[in-house]
Amino acid sequence: MQRYWAINGRFLGQSTSGVQRYAREVIQALDRLAGERDESPVIEILAPPDAQDTLRLNSIRIRKVGTMTGHAWEQFVLPLYARGGLISLCNTGPVVKRKQVVCIHDVNTRNYPHSYSVAFRSFYHLLLPLLGRTARVITTVSNHSAGEIDRHGICQRSKVVVAPNGHEHASAWQPTHSDVTRAAAGPDTIVLMGSNIPHKNVGLILGMARKLEGAGFRIAVLGNIDRHVYNNSGLSPVAANVSWLGRISDGEFAALLRDSLCLAFPSFVEGFGLPPLEAMAIGCPVVVSDTASMPEVCGDAALYASPYNPEEWLEHFMRLRRQTGLREQMIMKGWARTRRYRWTATAQQYLELMAQLDGVAAPSADRAAPIAQAAARSPRR
Repeated sequence: MQRYWAINGRFLGQSTSGVQRYAREVIQALDRLAGERDESPVIEILAPPDAQDTLRLNSIRIRKVGTMTGHAWEQFVLPLYARGGLISLCNTGPVVKRKQVVCIHDVNTRNYPHSYSVAFRSFYHLLLPLLGRTARVITTVSNHSAGEIDRHGICQRSKVVVAPNGHEHASAWQPTHSDVTRAAAGPDTIVLMGSNIPHKNVGLILGMARKLEGAGFRIAVLGNIDRHVYNNSGLSPVAANVSWLGRISDGEFAALLRDSLCLAFPSFVEGFGLPPLEAMAIGCPVVVSDTASMPEVCGDAALYASPYNPEEWLEHFMRLRRQTGLREQMIMKGWARTRRYRWTATAQQYLELMAQLDGVAAPSADRAAPIAQAAARSPRR
């Protein structure tokens, strides 16, 4: 009998951040695997009418359904069309759909509530525990996030499967400088992912700007960030050595990383922390916070500093610039580390979960407990 699974395509109407990147890369890997295997289920993406069809797929089709958009579409329209099972890869999904696998990337709305609006975090505080109860399986991107999901009562750890991010997309980028990135890159340049979100902690590095300028370092800030917030902040004075690049292409990002000293990633908390893995794939050393998921993801392939201690960051920047051998060592360790994280392996995990929930494959030892317990609690729907 033909098996059927739908993928929640609400993310196709959203800009691409780390969560949306996860969905896109997992789906593209699923598409490749589905084309190679006769036993794969029929998979289609169900998307709202405002979705942008930018995925190029061979085996998985995209179908726009219904008339609503946003959360209303997800809660009320999507479950009407999702016969069989449903995969929701971007934190949210319809609470009435029980035969569902939901990826909850993090619980940052609980750990750092001031990073989000009251409406946003209130919605997530209500939705995530409901999904934790009704979905058959919860996936997440790191063991750290799995522990946080359990700690905050979203669901028990035994129901969570870790299905991490991959690196292959970054390895495929073609480094291509624009005039802006070429001017910003250099052996003294520290690349910083810009964000106005407090838990990203970019103020730690920008607050060091004048000291870094005195030591001969430059800072290249990219992404959605309001430079005027920092120009007017007593905590983060901005010096002449800071370049504000805004949003750049993947190729420009790769070229900037390749030709700069390192990536600085000072977040207080991350569910996974994809940019350091991307930098490793490009051959760029990384200096990251010693908290949350970063040690788990980066292992011995990163230099670690406290997100509260700017002097530790400065020391690592100085060492990387002064010790050529250290920089080369970190690049080699980074390349080795990326091999642990592959989109193809994560897509295979989702195919196994689909098969197990369809009752056509015996669970592997490390996933048998969560699947068996979830199946016992939840009737098929």
